Amino acid sequence: MSAEYTVYEDRLDARLDGANFAIAVVTATKPDFYKQAPVVTAADDMGVPSFILHTGQHYDDLLGYGLAEYGVEDRVGVDLGVRGGLSQKTAEVTERVDAFTDYLDEHHPETTVVPLVHGDTHAAATVPQAWAFATGEQVAHNEAGLRGMAPDYDAVDRDALALGDADAIDAFVDAQWRDDWHVDRSEPFPEQYDTFVGSAASLYHFAPVELNREHLVREGYPEERVPVVGNSVVDAIDAKRAAELDESVFDVYPTLEERDDWIRVDVHRRANLLPGRFCAIVEGVIALVEDGFNVNFVELTATRNALEATGLRDRLLELDERHENFLFTGLWKKHAHVYEFLESGQCLAEFTDSGSMQEELNHIEETVCLTARFNTDRPETVFDANTNLLVPPVSGEFVATMLRRVHDDDALRGRMRDGPALYGEDVGERLVSFMDEHRDDPVEWSHERAGFDLGETTGMDYL
Repeated sequence: MSAEYTVYEDRLDARLDGANFAIAVVTATKPDFYKQAPVVTAADDMGVPSFILHTGQHYDDLLGYGLAEYGVEDRVGVDLGVRGGLSQKTAEVTERVDAFTDYLDEHHPETTVVPLVHGDTHAAATVPQAWAFATGEQVAHNEAGLRGMAPDYDAVDRDALALGDADAIDAFVDAQWRDDWHVDRSEPFPEQYDTFVGSAASLYHFAPVELNREHLVREGYPEERVPVVGNSVVDAIDAKRAAELDESVFDVYPTLEERDDWIRVDVHRRANLLPGRFCAIVEGVIALVEDGFNVNFVELTATRNALEATGLRDRLLELDERHENFLFTGLWKKHAHVYEFLESGQCLAEFTDSGSMQEELNHIEETVCLTARFNTDRPETVFDANTNLLVPPVSGEFVATMLRRVHDDDALRGRMRDGPALYGEDVGERLVSFMDEHRDDPVEWSHERAGFDLGETTGMDYL
């Protein structure tokens, strides 16, 4: 059932009254909170009016805690209150964005509001489309140009790889770091669809690295509207490094401090919840635990559903009871705790299918990134920085052997830890500066690109 659509009139009045331009920073899910918060903070510091347009889909105390953790909860100007599956969310975003633009037209007609969506969340597709349909204007896209890429699997022996053959694994590592990659946008779903559709309804595309810019320019987006700015996740990490924690992650999970060289496992992507892949991941984890490796398995809602559907959750619960080197936890509430652990020296590797984690571990040297995917939309972390390796879940034997290989190879991990940082600094400030400089251009028609001045091009409700 849908929640209420809520406009916080006092907050909007305080930020929009007298303003001719404002940024509507869009948040939807947990990654948005910490990647978009630096934009809100930068806008405040620079005196650029902004507010948060929150879809409301991550709303509980666990998933929705990021808004409070990053100190931007009181910047929410509208909560769309969307719920349900992809289709219901899409419909409700479309309807409620339309209602909100009517509210802005009535109460703040003098203010040009430009939404800034983020990454490959579903809001990155639905909000730009809804805004364009309601207003005829386009939006800006933080972390634009994420396009899946894959290494050449023909360069390795697939059968030997599935058996965990050491020579095949070495060849696979070399293929990832040295050979050519190709575009493969088949996964993750729906994230690849979301980021691609979000691009189509965006006027400004903030690319994290040059590779993202190349994808967008190849697809036809004007170069001058695709600045390379870095990734705002670095601002979030740096902010939490400087923060005083009232409670340490080691207070919450003392066993993480009692042992070292932990492998933290975090998988939740839809494709990895397919039975064959998911069983390969879990069987690989079980093999590592039984071999004595220290493993923390983080159970998200989607992960729990898959564990129960495959009958594997009882095995993990039993493993948790029998092995002191296995820690089975739910989602960690505080993002600062994740950073604290990853930078503590206690965590050797993160085995993840998170896109953001691949970026974060490029910025965090202490923990190496191992990505449970067949492709990745952050391939620069592999072939440019060498801070990441794909570990596609082809079999439990391969997963376990690949993770053992990284665990036991000091030189390999040293290379991964020494890779260059890719994602810049002060990214929120760079984003806000660009938008502030282009505040008069919420839409562009072809006659304008062709150099013809034919008068007013906005505010045409009759179109």
